[in-house]
Amino acid sequence: MSASKKLLYLMKHRGLWSHVQRNVTTWSPVGAAFNTKTQRRFNLSEKNKGLFGVPELNCPAGFQVATKKALRDMDRLLEKACSCPPGVETIDSFDQLSDGLCKVADLADFIKVAHPDPAFREAAEKTCIEIGTVVEKLNTNVELCQSLKKLLDNPDILAQLDPDTRRVAELFMFDFEISGIHLHDKLRKEAVALHVKLLDLNNEFLVGSHMPNRIARSVIPDHLHQQFGSEGSFIQVGGLHADSPDDLLREIAYRVYLYPNADLMECLEELLKCRYKLAKLVGYESYGHRALKGTMAKTPETVMSFLQLLTDKLSDRTAKDFQMMRDMKKKLNPHNSELMPWDHPFLSGVLRAERYNIEPSLYSPYLSLGACMEGLNNLFSQLYGVALMSEHPGPGEVWSEDVRKLAVVHETDGLLGYIYCDFFQRANKPHQDCHFTIRGGRRCQETGQYQLPVVVLMLSLPQPNTRAPTLLSPGMMENLFHEMGHAMHSMLGRTRYQHVTGTRCATDFAEVPSILMEYFATDYRVISQFARHYETGQPLPESMVSRLCESKKVCGAADTQLQVFYAVLDQVYHGKPQNHSTTDILKEMQQKFYGLPYTSNTAWQLRFSHLIGYGAKYYSYLMSRAVASMVWKQCFIQDPLNRDMGERYRREMLAHGGSKEPMLMVEGMLQRRPTIEDFVDALVSELNPNFETFIMDSES
Repeated sequence: MSASKKLLYLMKHRGLWSHVQRNVTTWSPVGAAFNTKTQRRFNLSEKNKGLFGVPELNCPAGFQVATKKALRDMDRLLEKACSCPPGVETIDSFDQLSDGLCKVADLADFIKVAHPDPAFREAAEKTCIEIGTVVEKLNTNVELCQSLKKLLDNPDILAQLDPDTRRVAELFMFDFEISGIHLHDKLRKEAVALHVKLLDLNNEFLVGSHMPNRIARSVIPDHLHQQFGSEGSFIQVGGLHADSPDDLLREIAYRVYLYPNADLMECLEELLKCRYKLAKLVGYESYGHRALKGTMAKTPETVMSFLQLLTDKLSDRTAKDFQMMRDMKKKLNPHNSELMPWDHPFLSGVLRAERYNIEPSLYSPYLSLGACMEGLNNLFSQLYGVALMSEHPGPGEVWSEDVRKLAVVHETDGLLGYIYCDFFQRANKPHQDCHFTIRGGRRCQETGQYQLPVVVLMLSLPQPNTRAPTLLSPGMMENLFHEMGHAMHSMLGRTRYQHVTGTRCATDFAEVPSILMEYFATDYRVISQFARHYETGQPLPESMVSRLCESKKVCGAADTQLQVFYAVLDQVYHGKPQNHSTTDILKEMQQKFYGLPYTSNTAWQLRFSHLIGYGAKYYSYLMSRAVASMVWKQCFIQDPLNRDMGERYRREMLAHGGSKEPMLMVEGMLQRRPTIEDFVDALVSELNPNFETFIMDSES
């Protein structure tokens, strides 16, 4: 951008709320892009570029065109993969084959949940089903598997492969094995049938786990009717209302929303049976053993040791936390002071607010979305030499007018990829914060170019208006940093193969980069660079940041123990079959690993939607947090903006995606191999108070 154009651009975007400001706050181009409503003016003569710049996707019917093209290319690459001599070319062909299908399927997987037009969503759904069916067939293609087996069974060829190629070859073989490729025809067909059945059961459970429950209006006290949805003579309860100050409202929501649904219960029981049966069929002791292959933990036994040790070390603190909650409940409601599961989220919030005065509305004026994006831009610039540059999408390139497009540019390597930011609330948009890979990075042997990664970050933030930009609560700001951690993992990786690009790595490692970003988001040295009042330009006081950090430790042991309980339940469900119902198992594990009493006629497990995407891997959040904590304390706490450490972090942990054993990446960063005890100690030490905050509070 020329100096004159840059000056003009800055002039157009500066002082966006200057009419209400005493001290004019100016924004950089990336800050301005997120602090204003989008006003796109397209030239009617411009051609529709298609979603994400894919020309075929300029209308719903384009999904069928893109699918047919991908399947034609697949046939050609399939023949090549089966006929070429065993070696690097074999793996290149496999990865090209995988890439061609993923580029269509991953894009469709996003559009089917995010596009506001039902016709696009329906077309994308059909593509997902069609490509998914083809992938299942490829995973049981004996000829394709044999071409890979020839390579892996030949020690001379294996010795010539670089470590990345060898690992990708082994990962492709693992995909074959878990599909039962090594079984006799009859058993292989049985494995395929189980896969197909599980796809249906997974979808049925996922949909059912989010459906509201209903109860006769006459059963609910009149003054609470307005708190719930209405359906004729029934009240609909679609959530737990966990933060409500009304004890009765929380209890009713808990009991009704978690009331067992017989059909969904049967679905879950059948799903767990099928997972176990499939795992045994393809040679694993349990579904958990199959799911944990290639992870940091490696086995269910290691996971349970981790969770049990964490429980033991937290026990005294957890007991104190629950006692604090009981005391608070007695203070608020002397006539009903028994601590119940529906009290935990609300009372822990009350205790935090009472002790540290962390009302979100006090923080939000300092955390405009544009300011936070400037903060991320500054952070990435200082750590990695990377800039986020706002670009105008072309006609038809995005699915909603308020989607922003960022080019990620390195100071010497140039363009690294694109991030599409779907940040704002709209009708029928899922209320979830998540990262979608649309296209993975890979080195294209056929062209010599690097295929740039493309990702989407999805949040649910309020739209800016004429009076103010979008203002974030501290929790929203941390979620933004968290999801941007995933995005930068995708951008900064430069893997040879898309099969292991960015976040396509072990689940218990994939959350490390995103959780690490949460530490940057709560460090004053980072926050002070961008958090300023959108009207006055005043910086966020350091004492407010310190109080926010300390507040998270209030009831932190009980919060962590709740996550341990969920993780244990997940492990037991995916272990060897128990001669008990899923509810009996939940009751037993809740008593052993949580402490608050089970409520009769409830089935929390039917709302545990993570059982689908994170089956046997829910512990990953805790283990990833432990690793992130260790990396932060050892490598960044002294200087969170240190470029040398940023480059080392990129080199050791971000660059490899899933092409390297996860524990080897952690070991490379920490310069030692951490133990389970190290992980537990890292999580427990997070709860230790920072006495400097008490001193700072007393002085102020």
